Amino acid sequence: MIDRNNNETPLVFIVDDDEEVRAALQELLLSVGLDVQSFASPRELLDKEFHDRPGCLVLDVRMPGVSGLDLQNQLAAKGILKPIIFLTGHGDIPMSVQAMKAGAIDFLTKPVRDQTLLDAITVAIEKDVQQTAAFRRSRRYIVLFSTLTTRERQVMREVARGRLNKQIAFDLGIKEITVKLHRGNLMKKMNATSVGELIRAWEALPGDIQGRIES
Repeated sequence: MIDRNNNETPLVFIVDDDEEVRAALQELLLSVGLDVQSFASPRELLDKEFHDRPGCLVLDVRMPGVSGLDLQNQLAAKGILKPIIFLTGHGDIPMSVQAMKAGAIDFLTKPVRDQTLLDAITVAIEKDVQQTAAFRRSRRYIVLFSTLTTRERQVMREVARGRLNKQIAFDLGIKEITVKLHRGNLMKKMNATSVGELIRAWEALPGDIQGRIES
């Protein structure tokens, strides 16, 4: 299990086939209070289980077998979206563009200054914290949204679009007082105390869920 400490201390995964590089990076990160797991190959990392601790990955680009860019794609395919920082001694512009388009935080050339790497890791960890928080919010809203009736979902969608009660009533072919009742009920179910909160809840829902609401 990667989550050996089961706490919120950031955990950085290093994948590099050069043992000296791995050791140097691990020593640097440990010195600033980060937990570290290092791997000699992408396969070793893929065999491990990921948890919700904040963190990021520091990957070498050119390794025997699976490259760092290949590993980036494999992790994404598995739904593992931890921020990635690439390190390479052989990087070129097309490679860095490919990595950044696929979501990499940074693409650094070896030898890299300690502070430059630490700054990139700080940015990556903060992004992971934000991504995790957004995912948890979305998951919570999905559960709450599942308790709404079909009509309440329709009203929520229209409120989020900025429609007035009388406009919603006309579009749905119901009375305005009925819209108000549905609106009050759905706000309670979604734990929203204002229209702004309700709109944020709507925006946090995955697009496929929004798209499944009947007209």
